[in-house]
Amino acid sequence: MKRKNKVLIFTILFLLLSVTLAFAEGNPAAENAQKFGVLTLLPPLVSIVLAFITKNVVLSLTLGVLSGTFLLNISGNNVFNALFQAFLMFVGRILSSLADPWNAGIILQCLAIGGLIALVSKMGGARAIAESLAKKAKTPSSAQLITWLLGILVFFDDYANSLIVGPIMRPVTDKLKISREKLAFIVDATAAPIAGIALISTWVGYEISLIKDAYAGIGQDVNAYGIFVSTIPYRFYNILILMFIAFTALFLREFGPMLKAERRARLEGKVLSDDAKPMVSAEATGLEPKEGIKLSIWNAVIPIGVLIIGAFAGFYYNGYNAIMAGEDKELINLLTTAPASFNAIREAFGASDASVVLFQSALFACIVAMIMGISKKMFSLNEAIDTWIQGMKSLIITGVILLLAWSLSGVIKELGTARFLTSILSDAIPKFSLPSIIFIMGSIISFATGTSYGTMGILMPLAIPLAYAISPDQSYVVMCAGAVLTGAIFGDHCSPISDTTILSSMGSACDHMDHTKTQLWYSVSIAIVTVIFGYIPVGLGIPVYVVLPLAIAITGLMVYFVGKPVEEAVLEKVIEAPVEE
Repeated sequence: MKRKNKVLIFTILFLLLSVTLAFAEGNPAAENAQKFGVLTLLPPLVSIVLAFITKNVVLSLTLGVLSGTFLLNISGNNVFNALFQAFLMFVGRILSSLADPWNAGIILQCLAIGGLIALVSKMGGARAIAESLAKKAKTPSSAQLITWLLGILVFFDDYANSLIVGPIMRPVTDKLKISREKLAFIVDATAAPIAGIALISTWVGYEISLIKDAYAGIGQDVNAYGIFVSTIPYRFYNILILMFIAFTALFLREFGPMLKAERRARLEGKVLSDDAKPMVSAEATGLEPKEGIKLSIWNAVIPIGVLIIGAFAGFYYNGYNAIMAGEDKELINLLTTAPASFNAIREAFGASDASVVLFQSALFACIVAMIMGISKKMFSLNEAIDTWIQGMKSLIITGVILLLAWSLSGVIKELGTARFLTSILSDAIPKFSLPSIIFIMGSIISFATGTSYGTMGILMPLAIPLAYAISPDQSYVVMCAGAVLTGAIFGDHCSPISDTTILSSMGSACDHMDHTKTQLWYSVSIAIVTVIFGYIPVGLGIPVYVVLPLAIAITGLMVYFVGKPVEEAVLEKVIEAPVEE
């Protein structure tokens, strides 16, 4: 009886926290969630289902946004007026998404990086790197491992990761008959997962701020960065998906749709399926270097190095100015007395406007690439500008999709979709199961909304107070915080309407729905391992230093025993082939 009473009290406390938070924000999302109920799931469901059926992301996202704006405008039986107002609101959403400085910076960054890749290709830098890597990447296994390592090295931002690694490695993986689906998966699985746990990245500031505010909600003033670092061992999905890539590359074993895609590539030499519509336009072609140009990897290393170094310098400079213009005396004193310390760099990175900085660094890298090409007489100034514009055109479709995805996210937020999901999933929760439930809730919300940031922002203020109410043990609260951060990344990672999923398809020139379908099997498999061999054991009190190595071992065993050798079909084909006399 006492246990039941405790569960009831904690459940009431959770609901009170939810309601208090909703009214404190003064957001109509709570009212809409109560008004529309299950209908709040309609926009993401329309987008996701149509994306799988039609394989047309633009159409699916457009209808998803329109279904949401229609719900927000329906009143009585006046359907025609609601449709008219829904269209007007749809246009308004697109405009407001483009007007947002962060979103505009992301689109401009994408376009600028597209132009940079075009310039690097025109100078022969991409081909030189491909040929250089091809010497080391002599097998499909080594090529996948090199792609994986490059993805880990570009740890500072998930957008930059998706747009840099894919185009560089695509010629290498194509030559070694690795499917575009596998390339897109490796790129996608080393984007947000590594950026989310990197000690310094564009994600850290946001994650730390959420942790700090959530702990303040329970009356604790903590070292938020220290808590963030403590969550890393509990970020099971991030760590396991990274290890999963390495295991599939080492064992050359796949399962599900990816096995079919890889065997198609090896046997038939088709890196894309017959009906694939790769996310790259005609403007991305015709960028081969002129005949007689001496190939050099420095024609790629220098511009891309400028992009990466410029991004790091920009993060510090932008964040430094933001902090010095603020009112936090402690941070101002830190940057004044020890500007080059690790803490100062971390705080500056966290306070920077990542989208603006990445656009600035990409633009500067483009200028450097133009100067290099013109000085080496690889192209004239006019040709350089034309090439740059041509490269940007190849990413216009990405900008369109991102605008639609952001518009859908805005509609979903106003409808209160995430709040509805949270309310129906938050019930009486046993202590050991809370981390798993938080992970699953984060996964569902981020998959449906396509945003990890939004999911973190919704769940963190709820999860930490609830975890503390169930058990004030510090490690227990930390693992629940880690479950929020990792669950948000899992759902966002495999969602077809996620911006990083879209960018990974774009960078790898892969059919978006083929990428989503092949990746989904792997993501869900790792999520299951995360819950069964990760959050449930640590929830039961088993130390994380025991659980994490065991979960990694289980991941390796799953790849080896569930997966089937890709090359097996190739060998069978050779054996069955008639011998010519």
